[in-house]
Amino acid sequence: MSLDPFILEPTYFRWNFADGVGTITLDRPERKNPLTFESYAELRDLFRALNATPEVKAIVLIGAGGNFCSGGDVHEIIGPLTTMDLEGLREFTRMTGDLVRAMRDCPQPVVAAVEGVCAGAGAILAMASDLRLASADAKTAFLFTRVGLSGADMGACAILPRIIGHGRAAELLFTGRSMSAEEGERWGFFSRIVDDAKAEALTLAKQLASGPVLAHYATKRQLDAEWAVPIDTALDMEAEAQAQLMTTKDFKRAFEAFANKKKPEFKGD
Repeated sequence: MSLDPFILEPTYFRWNFADGVGTITLDRPERKNPLTFESYAELRDLFRALNATPEVKAIVLIGAGGNFCSGGDVHEIIGPLTTMDLEGLREFTRMTGDLVRAMRDCPQPVVAAVEGVCAGAGAILAMASDLRLASADAKTAFLFTRVGLSGADMGACAILPRIIGHGRAAELLFTGRSMSAEEGERWGFFSRIVDDAKAEALTLAKQLASGPVLAHYATKRQLDAEWAVPIDTALDMEAEAQAQLMTTKDFKRAFEAFANKKKPEFKGD
């Protein structure tokens, strides 16, 4: 049993750590796990802390009670936003964007297990994850236009088209309609539909945590870094990343294991 690398226990969600995997559980099942001002900030701070937490090698993001996340709490976020001045609103929207930035900046792969309702900011959390598994009842909706806001929320106009294509992203962001699990899998938003999304996500995260974590970190970094560069630049970036990994002990161990027809043991060095 691994020791928990975080001393401070979170207040607004549950955190569990074992076998190199940190599990974040959004835990307000009676309201379908909505976010509040405080939980946004606490999630942002946790993902930022992961940059300096090498014990954690992969993350699973789930919701309690059969739903993933219903988005910003209507009474605790939406209502108060209607009374704020522009500077207060900017502070909030930048903070929510910082949560997505922290999820993308942390080196660990993030696996989202999406069940039931996945709406608004909840859909963004799934989108900002690296891998997404869905239960058959998953319904994902980017609801922002339903409340008179643009679909350009927390990076949706930048990230969603890269996952499912511009036209499909435009439809979801303009209409706010729900994307079924089957659509999400067919469009590439979900890797696959599974009977038990939480169990499958944990299994996948454990697999990643026991694998070549430095290689996984480099893969995540390059997937983001190469979005906006020409192919020639991307080739140079990948050449450097791969050359650096070829200096690691993990790479040498893998060669020796394969040469001896054994399974490689990765240690992250």
